[in-house]
Amino acid sequence: MKVRLLQRTNIEDALSKARGLSEKDSLDQINQIVKDLGIKRLNNFDLDLLNKQKIFHLNHIKKICIDYRLRFLDIKYFKNDLPEEAIKEIDRIENLHDTKLGEYKVMAPSILFRLKKTDDPLLFVPLGNDYFYLVHKWGNDLSPMRKLFMWPFKNIWNLLISIFIFSLVVTELTPIAFFTRTPDISTYWMLLFFIFKAIASVVIYFGFALGKNFNPAIWNNRYNKT
Repeated sequence: MKVRLLQRTNIEDALSKARGLSEKDSLDQINQIVKDLGIKRLNNFDLDLLNKQKIFHLNHIKKICIDYRLRFLDIKYFKNDLPEEAIKEIDRIENLHDTKLGEYKVMAPSILFRLKKTDDPLLFVPLGNDYFYLVHKWGNDLSPMRKLFMWPFKNIWNLLISIFIFSLVVTELTPIAFFTRTPDISTYWMLLFFIFKAIASVVIYFGFALGKNFNPAIWNNRYNKT
């Protein structure tokens, strides 16, 4: 019997945590949001019938996209077909609210906007005033290690710290005796500097060659290379 030590990450749950509202204390604030949305909205919802726990501000969506290196793009850039359960949920919402949904947005890993995969896409529609309604989530939850693995790509400082830590590990595993018969602390630091420079050079080279960028720059960017 397999024992799963780390649970996979449910992005809908992560969004709710980013919003920082529990079911108990969120009702007043969410109700106020709903009232504000009544002034300006893009999809003609009956706001009293909305599931208020599925309303998220653009700032909450942006935070999760940056943390997990996801993208939040128009559905026309999404290369997969919507699953049957998502289509049924759209029909249910349209019938319930007597409206037509449109201007869909999808939150998913970058690769899902190019290849057919199934890693936890989320389908949104805009409500207006930078608020979005989560229509449906499908596919697999993200790996529990994804946030950790994507941490170096949040900004240049995270990347440099990660390279330095990795360089320390490589230096510790490298027998200094191969380079000198009288190893000392200065030799250790010279080797560390050499390994750090080598790894950083490789990372920078491939980063530029592949057109990669940091999470804050790509979360809502429709281009593969930036």
